Amino acid sequence: MSSTESRSSAGTPADWRSAGLLYHSRSFFFRKQFGQRVWKVSVDAGFGCPNRDGTCGTGGCIFCDPVSFSPSRRLVRRSVTAQLDEGIRRLRARHRVDRFVAYFQPATNTYAPVGQLEHVFREALAHRDVAGLMIGTRPDCVPDDVLDLLAELSRQTWLSVEYGLQTIHDRTLDWMKRGHRYEAFLDAHRRSRQRELTVGAHVILGLPGESPADMRATALQLARLRIDAVKIHNLHAVRDTRLAELVAAGVVRLPQLAEYVAWVVDLLEYLPPSCVIDRLSGDAPPQYLVGPAWCGDKSAVRLAVESELKRRNTWQGRKHAE
Repeated sequence: MSSTESRSSAGTPADWRSAGLLYHSRSFFFRKQFGQRVWKVSVDAGFGCPNRDGTCGTGGCIFCDPVSFSPSRRLVRRSVTAQLDEGIRRLRARHRVDRFVAYFQPATNTYAPVGQLEHVFREALAHRDVAGLMIGTRPDCVPDDVLDLLAELSRQTWLSVEYGLQTIHDRTLDWMKRGHRYEAFLDAHRRSRQRELTVGAHVILGLPGESPADMRATALQLARLRIDAVKIHNLHAVRDTRLAELVAAGVVRLPQLAEYVAWVVDLLEYLPPSCVIDRLSGDAPPQYLVGPAWCGDKSAVRLAVESELKRRNTWQGRKHAE
Protein backbone atom coordinates (compact mmCIF):
# COMPACT_ATOMS: atom_id res chain seq x y z
CA MET A 1 0.00 0.00 0.00
CA SER A 2 1.38 3.43 -0.92
CA SER A 3 2.04 6.30 1.45
CA THR A 4 -0.68 8.29 -0.27
CA GLU A 5 -3.22 5.57 0.47
CA SER A 6 -1.99 5.37 4.07
CA ARG A 7 -3.02 8.98 4.71
CA SER A 8 -6.60 8.21 3.74
CA SER A 9 -6.95 4.73 5.27
CA ALA A 10 -5.15 4.92 8.62
CA GLY A 11 -8.18 5.94 10.64
CA THR A 12 -10.23 9.01 11.42
CA PRO A 13 -10.20 10.97 14.68
CA ALA A 14 -13.37 9.17 15.68
CA ASP A 15 -11.49 5.88 15.40
CA TRP A 16 -8.86 6.64 18.02
CA ARG A 17 -11.24 8.64 20.21
CA SER A 18 -13.73 5.77 20.21
CA ALA A 19 -10.88 3.46 21.20
CA GLY A 20 -10.51 5.45 24.41
CA LEU A 21 -7.35 7.27 23.35
CA LEU A 22 -6.62 10.94 23.94
CA TYR A 23 -4.06 11.25 21.15
CA HIS A 24 -3.36 9.49 17.86
CA SER A 25 -0.63 7.07 18.86
CA ARG A 26 1.72 5.36 16.44
CA SER A 27 0.67 1.93 17.74
CA PHE A 28 -2.98 2.71 16.93
CA PHE A 29 -2.02 3.95 13.47
CA PHE A 30 -0.05 0.80 12.72
CA ARG A 31 -2.95 -1.42 13.76
CA LYS A 32 -5.27 0.46 11.40
CA GLN A 33 -2.72 0.60 8.59
CA PHE A 34 -1.60 -3.03 8.66
CA GLY A 35 -4.47 -4.77 10.42
CA GLN A 36 -2.19 -6.07 13.17
CA ARG A 37 0.42 -4.96 15.66
CA VAL A 38 3.58 -3.68 13.99
CA TRP A 39 6.80 -2.60 15.67
CA LYS A 40 9.64 -0.37 14.49
CA VAL A 41 13.08 -1.94 14.28
CA SER A 42 16.07 0.42 14.12
CA VAL A 43 18.56 0.07 11.28
CA ASP A 44 21.93 1.82 10.97
CA ALA A 45 23.07 2.14 7.36
CA GLY A 46 26.31 3.84 8.41
CA PHE A 47 25.56 7.25 6.91
CA GLY A 48 27.21 10.41 8.18
CA CYS A 49 25.98 13.95 8.78
CA PRO A 50 26.78 17.19 6.90
CA ASN A 51 26.86 19.00 10.23
CA ARG A 52 29.86 16.91 11.27
CA ASP A 53 31.88 16.35 8.11
CA GLY A 54 32.40 20.04 7.31
CA THR A 55 29.67 20.42 4.69
CA CYS A 56 27.69 22.78 6.90
CA GLY A 57 29.46 22.28 10.23
CA THR A 58 31.99 20.18 12.11
CA GLY A 59 30.79 19.81 15.68
CA GLY A 60 27.25 18.66 15.07
CA CYS A 61 24.17 20.04 16.78
CA ILE A 62 24.76 21.31 20.29
CA PHE A 63 22.75 18.44 21.80
CA CYS A 64 23.98 15.58 19.63
CA ASP A 65 26.37 12.75 20.39
CA PRO A 66 25.84 9.90 17.90
CA VAL A 67 27.20 7.27 20.26
CA SER A 68 24.74 8.04 23.05
CA PHE A 69 21.76 8.58 20.73
CA SER A 70 22.27 5.42 18.69
CA PRO A 71 23.11 2.06 20.32
CA SER A 72 24.33 0.78 16.94
CA ARG A 73 27.10 3.37 16.93
CA ARG A 74 28.57 1.63 19.99
CA LEU A 75 28.88 -1.66 18.12
CA VAL A 76 30.52 -3.03 15.00
CA ARG A 77 28.04 -2.27 12.24
CA ARG A 78 26.55 -5.23 10.41
CA SER A 79 24.60 -5.54 7.19
CA VAL A 80 21.06 -4.21 7.00
CA THR A 81 19.71 -7.77 6.80
CA ALA A 82 21.74 -8.92 9.82
CA GLN A 83 20.54 -5.93 11.86
CA LEU A 84 16.95 -6.66 10.93
CA ASP A 85 17.31 -10.33 11.82
CA GLU A 86 18.71 -9.53 15.26
CA GLY A 87 16.35 -6.64 15.99
CA ILE A 88 13.30 -8.61 14.92
CA ARG A 89 14.37 -11.62 17.00
CA ARG A 90 14.56 -9.47 20.14
CA LEU A 91 11.38 -7.52 19.48
CA ARG A 92 9.37 -10.58 18.56
CA ALA A 93 10.33 -12.29 21.81
CA ARG A 94 9.53 -9.18 23.87
CA HIS A 95 6.36 -7.92 22.18
CA ARG A 96 5.00 -10.95 20.30
CA VAL A 97 4.63 -9.18 16.97
CA ASP A 98 5.17 -10.59 13.49
CA ARG A 99 5.43 -7.54 11.23
CA PHE A 100 7.95 -4.70 11.42
CA VAL A 101 8.81 -1.35 9.91
CA ALA A 102 12.50 -0.84 9.17
CA TYR A 103 13.40 2.46 10.80
CA PHE A 104 16.53 4.05 9.37
CA GLN A 105 17.19 6.07 12.49
CA PRO A 106 20.83 6.99 13.27
CA ALA A 107 22.50 9.93 11.52
CA THR A 108 21.20 11.37 8.21
CA ASN A 109 19.64 8.62 6.15
CA THR A 110 19.46 10.39 2.81
CA TYR A 111 23.03 11.68 2.97
CA ALA A 112 24.55 9.40 0.33
CA PRO A 113 24.44 8.87 -3.44
CA VAL A 114 21.00 7.82 -4.58
CA GLY A 115 22.27 4.46 -5.84
CA GLN A 116 23.62 3.61 -2.40
CA LEU A 117 20.38 4.69 -0.77
CA GLU A 118 18.31 2.54 -3.11
CA HIS A 119 20.48 -0.49 -2.35
CA VAL A 120 20.07 -0.30 1.43
CA PHE A 121 16.37 0.59 1.33
CA ARG A 122 15.57 -2.26 -1.04
CA GLU A 123 17.64 -4.64 1.08
CA ALA A 124 15.42 -3.77 4.03
CA LEU A 125 12.24 -4.21 2.00
CA ALA A 126 13.42 -7.62 0.82
CA HIS A 127 13.26 -8.92 4.38
CA ARG A 128 10.27 -11.22 4.74
CA ASP A 129 9.07 -9.60 7.98
CA VAL A 130 9.36 -5.94 6.91
CA ALA A 131 6.11 -4.15 6.09
CA GLY A 132 7.44 -0.66 5.36
CA LEU A 133 10.12 1.97 5.84
CA MET A 134 10.63 4.99 8.08
CA ILE A 135 13.56 7.19 7.06
CA GLY A 136 14.97 9.81 9.40
CA THR A 137 16.94 12.65 7.86
CA ARG A 138 17.64 16.38 7.76
CA PRO A 139 15.52 18.71 5.63
CA ASP A 140 18.64 20.05 3.90
CA CYS A 141 19.64 16.57 2.68
CA VAL A 142 16.87 15.60 0.26
CA PRO A 143 17.80 16.57 -3.31
CA ASP A 144 15.20 15.89 -5.95
CA ASP A 145 16.71 12.58 -7.10
CA VAL A 146 16.51 11.24 -3.54
CA LEU A 147 12.89 12.34 -3.17
CA ASP A 148 12.14 10.74 -6.52
CA LEU A 149 13.55 7.47 -5.16
CA LEU A 150 11.45 7.72 -2.01
CA ALA A 151 8.37 8.45 -4.09
CA GLU A 152 9.04 5.36 -6.22
CA LEU A 153 9.44 3.20 -3.12
CA SER A 154 6.30 4.68 -1.55
CA ARG A 155 4.29 3.37 -4.48
CA GLN A 156 5.47 -0.13 -3.57
CA THR A 157 5.28 -0.07 0.22
CA TRP A 158 4.27 2.02 3.20
CA LEU A 159 6.93 4.71 3.65
CA SER A 160 7.38 7.79 5.82
CA VAL A 161 10.20 10.33 5.72
CA GLU A 162 11.00 12.11 9.00
CA TYR A 163 12.64 15.53 9.05
CA GLY A 164 14.52 16.87 12.04
CA LEU A 165 12.81 20.22 12.41
CA GLN A 166 13.20 20.75 16.20
CA THR A 167 11.67 24.25 16.08
CA ILE A 168 10.40 26.82 13.58
CA HIS A 169 12.42 29.63 15.21
CA ASP A 170 15.62 30.48 13.35
CA ARG A 171 17.23 32.10 16.40
CA THR A 172 16.97 28.77 18.22
CA LEU A 173 18.18 26.77 15.23
CA ASP A 174 21.22 29.06 15.09
CA TRP A 175 21.82 28.65 18.84
CA MET A 176 21.78 24.86 18.58
CA LYS A 177 24.13 25.05 15.56
CA ARG A 178 21.66 23.10 13.50
CA GLY A 179 23.20 24.12 10.20
CA HIS A 180 19.92 25.00 8.49
CA ARG A 181 16.98 27.37 8.93
CA TYR A 182 13.24 26.78 9.03
CA GLU A 183 13.05 27.57 5.33
CA ALA A 184 14.94 24.34 4.61
CA PHE A 185 12.16 22.36 6.31
CA LEU A 186 9.46 24.23 4.38
CA ASP A 187 11.29 23.51 1.13
CA ALA A 188 11.73 19.81 1.92
CA HIS A 189 8.10 19.54 3.02
CA ARG A 190 6.84 21.26 -0.16
CA ARG A 191 8.86 19.01 -2.46
CA SER A 192 7.90 15.92 -0.49
CA ARG A 193 4.23 16.81 -0.72
CA GLN A 194 4.56 17.33 -4.46
CA ARG A 195 5.56 13.67 -4.59
CA GLU A 196 2.71 12.64 -2.25
CA LEU A 197 5.09 11.41 0.43
CA THR A 198 4.08 10.88 4.04
CA VAL A 199 6.04 13.38 6.14
CA GLY A 200 6.92 13.44 9.83
CA ALA A 201 8.71 16.07 11.92
CA HIS A 202 10.84 15.92 15.05
CA VAL A 203 10.40 18.74 17.57
CA ILE A 204 12.17 19.54 20.84
CA LEU A 205 10.32 21.18 23.71
CA GLY A 206 12.16 23.20 26.34
CA LEU A 207 14.83 24.76 24.15
CA PRO A 208 16.56 27.74 25.84
CA GLY A 209 14.91 31.05 25.09
CA GLU A 210 11.67 29.52 23.88
CA SER A 211 8.50 30.40 25.78
CA PRO A 212 5.31 28.31 25.84
CA ALA A 213 4.01 30.71 23.17
CA ASP A 214 7.04 29.94 20.98
CA MET A 215 6.43 26.21 21.32
CA ARG A 216 2.74 26.67 20.50
CA ALA A 217 3.80 28.60 17.39
CA THR A 218 5.75 25.56 16.24
CA ALA A 219 2.68 23.39 16.84
CA LEU A 220 0.47 25.81 14.92
CA GLN A 221 2.81 25.80 11.93
CA LEU A 222 2.90 22.00 11.88
CA ALA A 223 -0.91 22.01 12.04
CA ARG A 224 -1.07 24.50 9.17
CA LEU A 225 1.17 22.23 7.10
CA ARG A 226 -1.00 19.25 8.07
CA ILE A 227 2.08 17.25 8.96
CA ASP A 228 1.42 13.50 9.01
CA ALA A 229 3.38 12.65 12.16
CA VAL A 230 5.27 14.34 14.99
CA LYS A 231 7.96 12.91 17.21
CA ILE A 232 8.20 14.94 20.43
CA HIS A 233 11.45 15.19 22.37
CA ASN A 234 12.24 16.82 25.69
CA LEU A 235 15.46 18.80 25.82
CA HIS A 236 17.93 16.44 27.48
CA ALA A 237 21.69 16.49 27.75
CA VAL A 238 24.09 13.66 27.10
CA ARG A 239 27.75 13.61 27.99
CA ASP A 240 30.47 14.88 25.67
CA THR A 241 28.26 17.54 24.11
CA ARG A 242 28.31 21.32 24.26
CA LEU A 243 24.84 21.20 25.79
CA ALA A 244 26.15 19.12 28.69
CA GLU A 245 28.84 21.74 29.27
CA LEU A 246 26.26 24.53 29.33
CA VAL A 247 24.08 22.60 31.76
CA ALA A 248 27.06 21.98 34.06
CA ALA A 249 27.94 25.69 33.94
CA GLY A 250 24.39 26.68 34.87
CA VAL A 251 23.83 28.47 31.57
CA VAL A 252 21.07 26.09 30.43
CA ARG A 253 18.35 24.72 32.69
CA LEU A 254 16.75 21.42 31.73
CA PRO A 255 12.95 21.22 32.12
CA GLN A 256 11.16 19.68 35.07
CA LEU A 257 8.69 16.89 34.35
CA ALA A 258 5.59 18.92 35.26
CA GLU A 259 6.42 21.80 32.93
CA TYR A 260 7.37 19.45 30.11
CA VAL A 261 4.08 17.58 30.44
CA ALA A 262 2.21 20.89 30.22
CA TRP A 263 4.08 21.79 27.03
CA VAL A 264 3.33 18.42 25.45
CA VAL A 265 -0.38 18.73 26.18
CA ASP A 266 -0.40 22.28 24.78
CA LEU A 267 1.19 20.99 21.57
CA LEU A 268 -1.19 18.05 21.27
CA GLU A 269 -4.21 20.33 21.56
CA TYR A 270 -3.15 22.27 18.46
CA LEU A 271 -2.06 19.36 16.25
CA PRO A 272 -4.74 18.02 13.90
CA PRO A 273 -6.41 14.78 14.99
CA SER A 274 -5.06 13.06 11.87
CA CYS A 275 -1.45 13.67 12.93
CA VAL A 276 0.24 10.56 14.32
CA ILE A 277 2.22 10.99 17.55
CA ASP A 278 5.35 8.90 17.21
CA ARG A 279 6.61 9.49 20.72
CA LEU A 280 6.00 11.75 23.70
CA SER A 281 9.56 12.07 25.02
CA GLY A 282 13.17 11.19 24.36
CA ASP A 283 15.85 9.62 26.51
CA ALA A 284 19.37 8.20 26.49
CA PRO A 285 21.12 5.24 28.15
CA PRO A 286 21.83 5.94 31.84
CA GLN A 287 25.59 5.84 31.32
CA TYR A 288 25.33 8.71 28.83
CA LEU A 289 22.45 10.76 30.25
CA VAL A 290 23.37 13.96 32.07
CA GLY A 291 19.76 14.95 32.71
CA PRO A 292 16.95 15.31 33.37
CA ALA A 293 16.77 12.02 35.26
CA TRP A 294 12.99 11.73 34.83
CA CYS A 295 13.25 11.15 31.08
CA GLY A 296 14.80 7.76 31.73
CA ASP A 297 11.34 6.43 32.59
CA LYS A 298 9.36 6.87 29.38
CA SER A 299 6.35 4.98 30.72
CA ALA A 300 6.10 7.43 33.62
CA VAL A 301 6.26 10.36 31.20
CA ARG A 302 3.51 8.85 29.06
CA LEU A 303 1.30 8.27 32.08
CA ALA A 304 1.92 11.84 33.26
CA VAL A 305 0.90 13.23 29.85
CA GLU A 306 -2.23 11.09 29.78
CA SER A 307 -3.08 12.17 33.33
CA GLU A 308 -2.73 15.84 32.39
CA LEU A 309 -4.92 15.36 29.33
CA LYS A 310 -7.60 13.86 31.55
CA ARG A 311 -7.20 16.56 34.20
CA ARG A 312 -7.75 19.27 31.57
CA ASN A 313 -10.55 17.28 29.95
CA THR A 314 -8.80 17.73 26.61
CA TRP A 315 -7.36 15.70 23.74
CA GLN A 316 -5.27 16.00 20.61
CA GLY A 317 -6.79 18.45 18.16
CA ARG A 318 -9.22 20.06 20.58
CA LYS A 319 -7.95 23.53 19.65
CA HIS A 320 -7.02 22.72 16.08
CA ALA A 321 -10.05 24.43 14.51
CA GLU A 322 -9.65 27.59 16.61
